[in-house]
Amino acid sequence: MLEPVVPVTSSQKGFQLRIEVLHIDECPNLEDTRASLAELVAELGLGHIDTTFTLIDSPAEAAKHRFAGSPTVLIDGFDAVPGTEPTTNLACRIYRDGQKIAGSPSKDSIRKAIQASLRTSASE
Repeated sequence: MLEPVVPVTSSQKGFQLRIEVLHIDECPNLEDTRASLAELVAELGLGHIDTTFTLIDSPAEAAKHRFAGSPTVLIDGFDAVPGTEPTTNLACRIYRDGQKIAGSPSKDSIRKAIQASLRTSASE
């Protein structure tokens, strides 16, 4: 079941939500992820938030960033779709959404992670 789109209120706009996408070079799923994030940022009224794209090009970089395969979407430093262990392998990530398998996280998964982070920030 999809959560309703809840635009960010003016009181939440002061929060510094961080969105970061960890990816490998020539990731075939990066553009789908980029498009999903752009749509969600617009839907949720987060136009003031920049998304950072970080190229993971070595096992050391993968370990440093807690990379879980490409693309990994981090919301305030936490994996938007938890459940995959970090890896030092420079490889694509497989996402499971019920019976569906995909190469990028669903918009709904990312939306839920963003909204959970905003709720946590608002209660602090």
